[in-house]
Amino acid sequence: MCSLMRAGDTWTWAVSEWGVFRQDLRLSREEKLRWLRQWVPFGARTAAWGSFSVTAGALTGGRASTYAARRWSRGAAASLNIGIDIVGRIPEDEERLLFVSNHESLIDILILGAVLPGDFRWAAKRSLMKVPFLGWHLRLAGHIPVDRKKGAAAAAAVVDAFTEVLRTQASLLVFPEGTRSSDGRLRPFKKGAFIAAVRAGRPVVPVAISGTHELMSRDDVDSGDLSRVADRRVTVQFAEPLTANPTLSESDAIDDLRDRAHAAIAAMREHPIAEAK
Repeated sequence: MCSLMRAGDTWTWAVSEWGVFRQDLRLSREEKLRWLRQWVPFGARTAAWGSFSVTAGALTGGRASTYAARRWSRGAAASLNIGIDIVGRIPEDEERLLFVSNHESLIDILILGAVLPGDFRWAAKRSLMKVPFLGWHLRLAGHIPVDRKKGAAAAAAVVDAFTEVLRTQASLLVFPEGTRSSDGRLRPFKKGAFIAAVRAGRPVVPVAISGTHELMSRDDVDSGDLSRVADRRVTVQFAEPLTANPTLSESDAIDDLRDRAHAAIAAMREHPIAEAK
């Protein structure tokens, strides 16, 4: 019975998150083969590193889980022939930062997992926690489940969890748009992560991803033709860390920090890599 329930949870996640399952698409033979070439190795890699994380992570205080997540991210990106260009200063010498990024694609977490420094927690959809191997790793490593449909009390609990991570544990990655953009455009930001940053007194690092929407939008079934290497580069830009304005009230400081982070990401996305410094 438990196995059937886990299979049902996985299928529910796949239908909601992956174009090939959400839409009743009729794929050509070539598209089916391409899908298999991309996602069967991805699934095998997820199972392998997830198993390593679950077994070794518990014995190493979570350090092995951090290692596994980075190796999984970099290996998955490489297997999909995705090149990553990094622009700006990655703040590797600072601890417990809030990284906030736009969200264009299902593959964003692979890209950010490959480049973000140190140990960090991720605000992940609660449905992901039920996916075998991936969900097991997320729970063991202390990533934070988020369910946008659970109401105000659940939202407050998530903010408390964000705050505790930033105060005492590690850096935190949040997609403050709340969900993937359907058209690649930057959406308004929700406040939760910025409330936590202000209350924990930690800096916010705006991060802009460009190119993942073109590789795999919300309705795409895979990430396209792997042989077109020149078209498979994405850019991750880092802005300088932002801190809350100490002269403002808490409420105004939260709004101000959110708005400055949104403006920074919007500005980075407007400039091609050749113009970025």
